[in-house]
Amino acid sequence: MSTQRDHLAPVLISLAVAMLLTVIPLPLMLLPMRPYWVALVMIFWCLETQDLISLAGAFFIGLLLDLLGGSLLGMHALGLVILVYLVKRFRARLRFFPPWQQALSVLALLLNDRIIVLWIISLKGYALPEVIEHMENLIMNGIASR
Repeated sequence: MSTQRDHLAPVLISLAVAMLLTVIPLPLMLLPMRPYWVALVMIFWCLETQDLISLAGAFFIGLLLDLLGGSLLGMHALGLVILVYLVKRFRARLRFFPPWQQALSVLALLLNDRIIVLWIISLKGYALPEVIEHMENLIMNGIASR
């Protein structure tokens, strides 16, 4: 019989690799295209194993990611906790979606996480990334032209 501890090793190894991929330096041209590896791995394991990733585990992994990345402490932790909660809440539906709907659902979850991180950045009073400012201008110009 396999225990829950036996299933925990691949989860921890894949999360460690995801954190390593997150902190590996990339050229400036490729930085906007870097996937959010930790969130993708957390979504995968939440869908595959029901009870191995908890909200407390997501919070701890988020704090570790904040420490590794040098970002505001708790910023990624809050995003990952909300992400894991949403995946666990809608797990039964997400597992039976066709692949294209699963991909759109993962996109929506990752977009939600980015919105939470940008919200925390704006609450702290830091400047928003330039890409976001340009997107705001495009959206506002599109609304104003109608």
